Amino acid sequence: MYLLGPVVQPYAWGSRYAIAEMQGRPVPSPGPEAELWMGAHPSAPSVLERGGHHTTLDAVVASDPTGELGSECVDRFGPRLPFLLKVLAAGKALSIQVHPDRAQAEAGFRSENRLGVAPSDPTRNYVDDWPKPEILCALTPFEALAGFRAPAEAAEIVGELSLSVLRPLIATLRAGEDPAVLTEALRQVVTWPDDDRVAVLDEVVAACTRLAAEGGRYAPAYDAAVRIAADHPGDAGVLASLLLRHVVLEPGEALFMPAGGLHAYIKGIGVELLANSDNVLRAGLTGKHMDVPELLRIVDPTVAVPVVHPEPVYEHVAVYRSAAPEFRLHRMTPAEEPVAVPAAGPRIVFCVEGETVLADATGAELTRPVSAWVAYVASVTCPRAFSPRRSYDFTAPT
Repeated sequence: MYLLGPVVQPYAWGSRYAIAEMQGRPVPSPGPEAELWMGAHPSAPSVLERGGHHTTLDAVVASDPTGELGSECVDRFGPRLPFLLKVLAAGKALSIQVHPDRAQAEAGFRSENRLGVAPSDPTRNYVDDWPKPEILCALTPFEALAGFRAPAEAAEIVGELSLSVLRPLIATLRAGEDPAVLTEALRQVVTWPDDDRVAVLDEVVAACTRLAAEGGRYAPAYDAAVRIAADHPGDAGVLASLLLRHVVLEPGEALFMPAGGLHAYIKGIGVELLANSDNVLRAGLTGKHMDVPELLRIVDPTVAVPVVHPEPVYEHVAVYRSAAPEFRLHRMTPAEEPVAVPAAGPRIVFCVEGETVLADATGAELTRPVSAWVAYVASVTCPRAFSPRRSYDFTAPT
């Protein structure tokens, strides 16, 4: 059991308040802070102190995979921590994206290696050979786009814009209930010709503004498109957002993103747990590389991106179940008596708010461990009550 030093990722869509407040640093931070990584991904491993020396979690795991991860984990996933824990603070909309499954990631990684694409090349699609299923648990109300709408519903929401230039797109969506029409509709949107894309999007935003003000079933989605356009002016992802389900998670609810499921985060703070990968294929709302043919090959319009609710495991502990074998997300809540940290495999414990204590079987204690590494079979409890300090919100400007 060791304290972890998380790594801040300063992506442009991040907040200048959320992560700094969570870590007890002055706000606003000098620049946007989008993600707080806790894990052993080779591009940004967490730091820990062991034996009086500072090292990284990936080095600790590599030095004794079986002792740190357990033989069952090593046999299944190899000598590598199979998950990565993050705090995600979306100050503005980030990319519409999809992640590969294991076979696709392995094949793509091998192919780009054979082609000699450098690991740091911004046009590289597959930076590792792992899949990236992920689950995001909202700490604040969290707005997202989660999987495709049904074709008929997508045709209806686009049709209500009443724009003649979108008639071919609507015709595609009304061509039948085969989910493949959604992939074709997405292709039409993200490959819209440059010569009139900005003008078309201006019309789309004007129509969305009008419809959001009028209210109705799709008003929240139209309003989201207007705000997305403010974050990403002239980006075809603004129109693509209407093809996706618009959801707002309440704190404690989660979204599970399986391989092939198209999704995007719009705004909010959440804890994200994912397979130990950074493979992302993007379809819009980004200045980063987009490989549209590869994304269209990977995306699966039949894949749902479901809302997941916590299920009780024992008193004060709940689990967010998903189909991903690489991880399981648990939530512990305040208690007056000791509470055992769940599971027996390798774990990362993160204190979202307040103060607590972690204690292992030897009696060693960590006080207010914002982030801690717990190796395989280590018996760890929270022996004293949580002391909530504050609830995080997103009212501060980003």
